[in-house]
Amino acid sequence: MQRNLRQLVLSKGDEKYVFRYESGCEDLLLDALVKQAKDTRTNFDWFDAAVLSFKLTQSLIIEADKLLNDKAPQMSEPLE
Repeated sequence: MQRNLRQLVLSKGDEKYVFRYESGCEDLLLDALVKQAKDTRTNFDWFDAAVLSFKLTQSLIIEADKLLNDKAPQMSEPLE
């Protein structure tokens, strides 16, 4: 089975945060964002976690729209 790997990237000043995850494991990614935001050893904060979770949500909405449009019956004639 082929793995569908994805990533979210945040550049913050000289730092870059890269979160890689498998499609379907978004819950684990959100857990990782929370854990990173709680870690006082980094500059990654709650705002950063919110930005990345928003980006994740946007990508999921786009993916869902694509799936719905691909599976929706195509109309050959306009409705009157």
